[in-house]
Amino acid sequence: MAKTTELISIVVPVFDEAASLTVLHQELGEVAGSHDYRIEIIFVDDGSTDTSWEVIARLAQSDPDVLGVRFRRNFGKAAALQAGVAEASGSIVITMDADLQDDPREIPRFLETLATHPEWDLVSGWKKVRHDPWHKVGPSRVFNWLVGVLTGVRLHDHNCGFKCYRREVFDEVRLYGERHRFVPVLAAARGFRAGEIEVNHRARRFGHSKYGLSRIVKGFLDLLTVRFVTGFGLRPQHVLGSLGLLCFLAGGAGIVILTGWWVISRLVDSMTVIELHKRAIFYYSMVAVLLGAQFITMGFLAGLMTDYHAQDKRPYSVKRRVGRRRNEHASAPVNDPD
Repeated sequence: MAKTTELISIVVPVFDEAASLTVLHQELGEVAGSHDYRIEIIFVDDGSTDTSWEVIARLAQSDPDVLGVRFRRNFGKAAALQAGVAEASGSIVITMDADLQDDPREIPRFLETLATHPEWDLVSGWKKVRHDPWHKVGPSRVFNWLVGVLTGVRLHDHNCGFKCYRREVFDEVRLYGERHRFVPVLAAARGFRAGEIEVNHRARRFGHSKYGLSRIVKGFLDLLTVRFVTGFGLRPQHVLGSLGLLCFLAGGAGIVILTGWWVISRLVDSMTVIELHKRAIFYYSMVAVLLGAQFITMGFLAGLMTDYHAQDKRPYSVKRRVGRRRNEHASAPVNDPD
């Protein structure tokens, strides 16, 4: 099994899971003790309405390796993960759910896989055998297939919250909204590589699932957003402008054809009047021209915003450096004399 002296940060989002927290803390402690791991456990209370925070506070008082973070209200799992990672001190970050369905005994396998695959920056869990109702399993499989097709990052279980990361992944990937499902995709867009292992998925012992059918709709909309951001985040005009030009050219061609038809009909029979405003194609063409102009304008505005925000964010990701910098002040800003 994997042996490591590195500090391991375990981030656990919590929402109304008071009954399971003590058991989870005990299981994590047993795994760390049996493998001589240095761990810290960060519980992030995402606006729980039960006694979850009281349990977290009690665990933090009895165990110096436990840290609790409490939100003022429910902000969502992505925000909880981001807050937990911000508090983490370890070079390796493990994320897992608080409902005991993720088995802490899989942690050594995550660490061993990460150690034996230095080319991987994160390892995702795959709940091959799931103890969930069909209305969660079926849509989840379709969702994972769609993510693989649209993003090229093919994992069996993007929805699995049980993952192991090198810390530098979170130094460059920010989470918000519902993007916690797409960390491997967002990481791949920055040049990181992901792998996966099968993990044991346990039946829920306490409480109930916090996700309903609305998760399907939200997940699909978030997938479209992530696909656009990862594919065209720094060049939005490429997609918006292309759509705009397509609409503009189609509408313009329709107007030219209709205009030619009207002119020819007048030359052939001056008494015949073609009333273009009574033909649907006329309005389709006008709408296409206007829609194309709007898409192109949106692309320009999106490009300006992207350029503005890119001033504070590198459009690349450095994996490692070698050698000594020849000029230590090369990256410092230069102030021109007045």
